[in-house]
Amino acid sequence: MMYALYLSAYHERKFWFSNRQELEREITFQGDSAIYYSYYKDMLKAPSFERGVYELTHNNKTVSLKTINAVQQMSLYPELIASVLYQATGSNEIIEPVYFYIGIVFGLQGIYVTALFVTSWLMSGTWLAGMLTVAWFIINRVDTTRIEYSIPLRENWALPYFACQVAALTGYLKSNLNSYGERFCYLLMSASTYTFMMMWEYSHYLLFLQAISLFLLDSFSLEQSEKVHEVYKIYIFSLFLGYLLQFENSALLVSPLLSFVIALMLAKCLQLNVKKGTFVAKIMKVINFYLVCTLTVTLNIIMKMFVPHKENGHMLKFLEVKFGLNMTKNFTMNWLLCQESLQAPSQEFFLRLTQSSLLPFYILVLITCFLSMIQVIFRRINSGKSLKETITLEDGQIGERPEIIYHVIHTILLGSLAMIIEGLKYLWTPYVCMLAAFGVCSPELWMTLFKWLRLRTVHPVLLALILSMAVPTIIGLSLWKEFFPRLMTELMELQEFYDPDTVELMTWIKRQAPVAAVFAGSPQLMGVIRLCTGWMVTSLPLYNDDDLLKRNENIYQIYSKRSAEDIYKILTSYKANYLIVEDAICNEVGTVRGCRVKDLLDIANGHVVCEEGDKITYSKHGRFCHEVKINYSPYVNYFTRVYWNRSYFVYKINTVISFQS
Repeated sequence: MMYALYLSAYHERKFWFSNRQELEREITFQGDSAIYYSYYKDMLKAPSFERGVYELTHNNKTVSLKTINAVQQMSLYPELIASVLYQATGSNEIIEPVYFYIGIVFGLQGIYVTALFVTSWLMSGTWLAGMLTVAWFIINRVDTTRIEYSIPLRENWALPYFACQVAALTGYLKSNLNSYGERFCYLLMSASTYTFMMMWEYSHYLLFLQAISLFLLDSFSLEQSEKVHEVYKIYIFSLFLGYLLQFENSALLVSPLLSFVIALMLAKCLQLNVKKGTFVAKIMKVINFYLVCTLTVTLNIIMKMFVPHKENGHMLKFLEVKFGLNMTKNFTMNWLLCQESLQAPSQEFFLRLTQSSLLPFYILVLITCFLSMIQVIFRRINSGKSLKETITLEDGQIGERPEIIYHVIHTILLGSLAMIIEGLKYLWTPYVCMLAAFGVCSPELWMTLFKWLRLRTVHPVLLALILSMAVPTIIGLSLWKEFFPRLMTELMELQEFYDPDTVELMTWIKRQAPVAAVFAGSPQLMGVIRLCTGWMVTSLPLYNDDDLLKRNENIYQIYSKRSAEDIYKILTSYKANYLIVEDAICNEVGTVRGCRVKDLLDIANGHVVCEEGDKITYSKHGRFCHEVKINYSPYVNYFTRVYWNRSYFVYKINTVISFQS
């Protein structure tokens, strides 16, 4: 609750939110966040919930010449739930819709850190680990969450449920759990898995990584197979129920998670009852591993052959280009490669984690747990004995605990992805906080280290208990001294969100533009226009639909070296009535060479050829966004400027072309 209140107070100070008019508040939602919040507004305006859902599932008032199922395509279940709660609880008489909406998201973030707190506590046995987890999470919040920059993002709604699922799974994997605790963890895991899958379209990929972690755990007999296969059943149930309630979403049927789990089930049926520890049993383990991998790939290919689907093919092409397997001049691919969140992590990321002492302790804990895990696996393979039911502190074998090994494997998988794509750090860093806090607060980890070092001068158990309390206390005090004043300063500073040009543009559209008008411009601006005015647009800042991606590329041509006639044909093909040119894009000065929108367009259109650092221009036309401002023929034949300010130029697209000399 304190963390949720902290986020609310910080958001208020950052935007001076309560002192803003409704239009200025809505402008703080940028890009795809604006689209999500606009549909929440639409649901509140609908005469009934059923009518609101129907209009969203048969939506033809957002994108021109296109009817979309917005609920399925944009995963709008959070907005549906929020609108129902707002009206059912009578909150419309108490609180404004925007505060209710962001309040739910901030509350979910409180649940997020609570789940991490509980997970660390379950693993270490002390609440001190939970407190240290939360402290590291908040201090490194630039790298643990995107809540500051974009509140309505799907991941901000979904990841708290995934954290709850991981907490329940951690408890479920514990060896000494009683039947009531096991049943509670199973039910919580089932509910949170399904909810997580409904909230985020990419959730099944994250669950696929989790399933791989559990498969490796089971392969080395580090956990009872029955427990792991019960988790697989939860995946199956969630996938099929999600398929039905997400309007028969075929993406779930062709997901690697479903193919992988079915392959695991089939492999289990084909397994022979071979005595553990024998040579034949070891060979069967290798065969089983190969069988699962082969079946997964085969089933996934078969599924894609027989199930009609619209998979994100552009993402596969993006990965090919990113890893150097292919080259392309395609605008969308190169634009994605230029996004900061899709590049490798910067040095500043690792420096920030090091300054908060998180990264050094995480590496220490990870190496210790990983080496202990390897030690246990080799002992298990050679002896064939099962894991101990109860592990004492004197054993010094933290790798014996299945829940610890699961987290080690999972964090390695997530970390490997985060090292490739920086945007995935928001999945990895929270669990870095949790694992590091668990390790320094766990006497078992220190005891494992002392056993390897063969410590004899001091009683190792006593020293392990002392260090498990002293080290986190020292870390906590140093964090308090260094970072607590910074957090308080952030809350005391009154920042200001000042964007008068966008406010003026939205005001002009609402007062002067016809209700049936269609606007064209950059996708990010179109999202804000859709939210603030309700007018129809030609494109949206969404990247999971091939048609929308093609629209975005075509509309971006207003910043390329194309003729007035070409641009006019593109815009009229989408029934656009008004064109908005943004000065910030037209005169963009990019920090990364070749990553400006106009540079990417020139490369895609073949207007620029780069040879040994020299750029040779082949286009016979000037850049449209510059030329149209001059108001000379042939541009005035097609476009009439009707409004402008320092940032935006609005042109009416002429329905009747009058050629002037």
